[in-house]
Amino acid sequence: MQFDDNYWMRRALELATLARNEGEIPIGAIIVHNERIIGRGWNRVEQLRQPAAHAEMFAIGEAAATLGGRRLLECTLYSTLEPCVMCTGAIVLARIPRLVYAAADLKAGACRSLYEIADDPRLNHRCSIRSGILADESATMLKDFFRRLRSV
Repeated sequence: MQFDDNYWMRRALELATLARNEGEIPIGAIIVHNERIIGRGWNRVEQLRQPAAHAEMFAIGEAAATLGGRRLLECTLYSTLEPCVMCTGAIVLARIPRLVYAAADLKAGACRSLYEIADDPRLNHRCSIRSGILADESATMLKDFFRRLRSV
């Protein structure tokens, strides 16, 4: 059975919900290889008190361990929010050929909004990018989270 980008992004949104339920910014990420999730992550910055504990970083680490190497060829990374500079750098270093993200991040996005690192022709690796998949659901979850946070 062939799954589409909406299906996989829904799996990433499930992880964003997990992050939200743990009091974290609701961002989730998965890495898919041969129609199978090989890496999962959700934000754990507050829980672990580590600024690098982003969803994409956990997904990349788990995927690399699953495949037994640092190059994640023939993989797609799905993230519920446009990756930041750090995460986009890791995507490039892992040689992930395809990135799909839901909502744009106008304040820190490094794939289209502020920077275009993932497909910068000056780098030795670029990935194709698809954005906007289930963007409304992701953006609503983020807005609701920050609205509740500010009201406390």
